[in-house]
This record gives sequence, C-alpha cells and structure tokens, in this order.
Amino acid sequence: MQVGLARRTLTPFGLWVFGAAASAPVVVLSGGIVATYATTKVTALPLAFVLVAGTVALLAVGYAAMARQLGHPAAYYGILAHGLGRSWGVAAGMVALVAYNGIQISLYGLFGATMAAHLGGTWWVWAGLALVLVGVLGVRAIVLSTRALAIVLAVSLLIVAAFVLAGVGQPAAGKVSWDGFHASGLAASGVGGAVAFCIAAFMGVDAPGSLVEEAVDRKSVGRATIGGVLLLGGVYAVAAFAMGAAVGPDVVGDVAADPAAGLPFSVLARLGGWWAALANVVLIFAIVTSMLAFHSVLARYVFAMAREKVLPASLAHSNSATRVSAPRHGSLMQTTVAVAVVAVLAFSGADPVAVMFTWLSALGAMGLLCLLLAASVAAMTAPASARGPQAGAWEWRLAPALGVLGGSVVLALMVGNAGSLLGAAPGSLYPFLLPVILLATAVAGGVWAGHLRRARPEVYVGIGRGTPKRHAVPDAMNLSI
Repeated sequence: MQVGLARRTLTPFGLWVFGAAASAPVVVLSGGIVATYATTKVTALPLAFVLVAGTVALLAVGYAAMARQLGHPAAYYGILAHGLGRSWGVAAGMVALVAYNGIQISLYGLFGATMAAHLGGTWWVWAGLALVLVGVLGVRAIVLSTRALAIVLAVSLLIVAAFVLAGVGQPAAGKVSWDGFHASGLAASGVGGAVAFCIAAFMGVDAPGSLVEEAVDRKSVGRATIGGVLLLGGVYAVAAFAMGAAVGPDVVGDVAADPAAGLPFSVLARLGGWWAALANVVLIFAIVTSMLAFHSVLARYVFAMAREKVLPASLAHSNSATRVSAPRHGSLMQTTVAVAVVAVLAFSGADPVAVMFTWLSALGAMGLLCLLLAASVAAMTAPASARGPQAGAWEWRLAPALGVLGGSVVLALMVGNAGSLLGAAPGSLYPFLLPVILLATAVAGGVWAGHLRRARPEVYVGIGRGTPKRHAVPDAMNLSI
C-alpha cells in the first residue's frame, strides 16, 4: 500500500495563493523595494522588475510543465531525476532543502527584529513565538493554512494598491515622472545589484509545483506558477514606480536610504495615519504567512524524499496507511532545523536583519534560481515518457531555452553583485561563500546518490519514481463514502 498526500484538496486558487503568499507582496514593498533603491540608486527599478519577471516566467514554463506531468511533491528533485538523471535529482533535492530552509529561517530574523522594534523585547523571543505558531499550523491540514494565507494576501494586495494610489495621486513636484521605465536608467553601476534584489522578490512563486499531488487539477500548477510570476511582476513594478513618483525618481535612492523618511509608510500616511498603522500590522502577518508557505513546501520535500528512502524513511511516517493530510514528520523536522539555526545565531549575537535575514535569504534566492535553471535544462532533455503525449515545443523547448539564456545572465549578475546584495565591504570574499555552499551541497547530494547506487540499488532505482498511482490514495471527497 502506498502512502500519499491527500489528493484533490487544493483548488487552482489555493495553489496560486501559496505561491503569491510565499513571495509576500507587502514584505517586498516595505523591505525589498526600499532596500533596492537605497543600495543601488537605480532609478529604472520598475523596468528591472518587468525584465526579471519575464525571465522568471520563461524559466517557470519548463518547471511547471515537468511538475504537472510528474506530480512529485519534491518538485526539483523529481524533475531533475527524470530529466537529467537520478544523481542530479538527489543533488537538486539537497540544494532545495538548503535554499528553502535559508529563505524560511531568514524570515524569523526579520519577524523578530520587526516585533522588537514595535513592541520592544529581544528579537529571538519573538522569533521563538513565531516558530511555535508556524510549527503548530504546519502539522495541520493544508486547507487551514490556505485560508490564513488567502486572507493575509488579500489585505496585503490592498495595502500595495493603496500605496500606489497615494504615490501616484500625490507625486513629487505635482507631476508623475515615468523615468522608472526609461531603459537609460539601467545603465547605472548598481543595475546588477538591482537585478539580484528583484530575483529575490520572486522566490516562492514556484511553491505550487510542490503541491501538485494535492491539487484538484494538475494543469492548474502551470497557471498558478506562471500567472503568479506575471501578476506579482506587475505589482512590484507598479509599486516601485509609485515610490519613485511619490518622492521623485532622482532622489528616491537617497530618501529610501534615510530611515527618518519612513518609506513606504510615510507615503501611505498621505491617505490617513491609520493606513500606515494597518500596513505595519499586515507586514507582521505577511512575514508569518510567508514562513508558513515555505514551511509547507519544505515539509513536502522531506516527506517525498523520505518516502523513497533517500532520506530516513521514518520522516515519511504517518498515522494513516494511505493518506496524509499533512506531512507531520517532515514539518517537525523543518521546525527542528529552524529552532537550531535561530538558537545558534541568537547565541552568537548575530544581527537578525543584517546577518540572519540578508545572508540566508540571499542564499535561498541564489539556490532557487539555480534550480529553476536546472529544471529548464531538464525539461529540454527529458525523455518522451516524462513529457507526455501532448508535449508542445513552446513548453519543452523554446521557453526553457529562452529562460536559460536570460536566467544565466541574471545568475551571473547575482553572483557578481553578491557583495552589494549582502552589504559586504568592497573586495570581500565572504559573499562568494553562497555559491560555494550551494555547490558543496549539490556535490554532497551526488555523492549520496552514488552511495545509494552501490549499497542500496533498489532505493537508487526508485529515485523520483515514488509517487502513488492515481487510485492508490482515496480522494478527500470519497473518504466518507
């Protein structure tokens, strides 16, 4: 009897909510866009968001096509196992675990620092409370998490819309400037750093691929992923444009770098002081729901890889012999890892934003971009059995090829400008630890796969092939029959 995740429990809207909530629009507005302007001084940030969104959307085409066809909860692991080989799959799975953990755990630092700034206390105490909340919700059925994410996401988008209205409705010098969309603004020296920040804003939109086993309709994975990238790209571009219009594109970098300016909340206050207060509250909830979304994806990676015995089989243990409403042990493992990392950083006295949030989120963003690139290559090289009978040239050849070309440029810019992304001193070699960590993780995954091939060939053969057959797991709607 095969154990699987609860089938047909996530609607197309639910899939989209997970991807968009993981990206956290209000967090990008209040943190990412402000920090990008402040650090890079690039006035054409809105145009950069449009270009990066197009690149990520192209990369997502092959990823979504493979995820839809394979139906594997550990999406990158399954995609590379079928498209490039089993050893590549294990390497991708390990990198995904590091990358998703990096992003998810980084948010505890941001949450702790935000709460301490508003209510006082020590950041790691607030982070500990968030750990408990996410841990409790993570072992519950995914429908509960989806409802929480949908509510916070809806209010977050309302906040962003209000910010745009305030910025464009009351522009600097009484006139809206369109300099943010002028290509000449991309000639600035900080454009590489701006691109790196932009790509980090989209991390999480690939979450629907890991929820495919629970989806009502597998085809909706592609629509949720690619649609999410395009919609969020538009939201971020318009928000960045509104910020430039509100204070003036020629000075927005200096204003963003000044904490006393209070961006973006000072712009929201133009509509009334309660808008800024609401945005601060929603920011806190958005950080938590983003953590919950990444936590859910991680739990499914652990469950799926343990189900195939690439990770310890006990991590796939369930009270049910056939149907898992939530991957409980995978969830508990992620919570344990998060507790350990937060404890170490708190004990070492690390800054929760400058070190914990910035470095870990950059590690995660770089790792997930590498995985998207690898997934596009896997889509182009996948055998006919993995593509399905209705494989089209756009999904399996053209879009992935264009995505690899554009994504390679973005990755090069991201690695080359890692120092500005992390706020490191010029000439420092520390930023290059990020690609070294990812490469070492991938190599370790390949070595582990080689060990499995020699010592446990039956496990090696099953890598990426452990999803239950269509009728092995009962539908949620049929459980009471």
